[in-house]
Amino acid sequence: MTARILIVEDEEPLAMLLRYNLEAEGYEVETAARGDEADTKLKERTPDLIVLDWMLPGLSGIELCRRLRARAETKTLPIIMLTARGEESEKVRGLATGADDYIVKPFSVPELLARVRALLRRANPERVAAVLVIGEIELDREKKRVSRTGRAVDLGPTEYRLLEFLMERPGRVFSREQLLDGVWGSEIYIDERTVDVHVGRLRKALNRGQQRDPIRTVRGSGYAFDDRFGKAI
Repeated sequence: MTARILIVEDEEPLAMLLRYNLEAEGYEVETAARGDEADTKLKERTPDLIVLDWMLPGLSGIELCRRLRARAETKTLPIIMLTARGEESEKVRGLATGADDYIVKPFSVPELLARVRALLRRANPERVAAVLVIGEIELDREKKRVSRTGRAVDLGPTEYRLLEFLMERPGRVFSREQLLDGVWGSEIYIDERTVDVHVGRLRKALNRGQQRDPIRTVRGSGYAFDDRFGKAI
């Protein structure tokens, strides 16, 4: 089942950036620009995690966090607080109010995605598998190891992240731009052809002899992990 995330952020460009990246990770995402609007949404349906801005119109993020912790149905809801306040006293205040994590703007999107995964894993372990297995390829997130038919596959950190990203969404075709954003991060400015180089390295490490290539190239579109991999054709 796909995890649901509510973004409560009044800066529209940031809300759109977060939504794009979280949806690219496979999450179901909803947004709210006001604290009172988010409060209403949360009473109607509880998400699996909330990304909550500190300063909001209508109702502040701190006050909304207090209200959520006071309700039985949202008492343990994972909350990541976003804020421009970097002072230690403010961080302590945010965590004391009930936030599970705290990120100061500007922040790295890949870091936020990593924290989202960590919180979801802690709150709902079944939502974020520790081991991804498709066909004869196994990726162990905890040990950071990859194997194929029992053979260890030696990957560099970028190739590992690329494989993990594709295996999380088998069958979905990603453009080079989407892969750059999802694997390298939207703040990193490198040529899109860099993706081709790393896909080539990944293929070389995964495939031996006549083994079937699990990475599918879609001409004019991008790359995908073949969702038919490991299945009889």
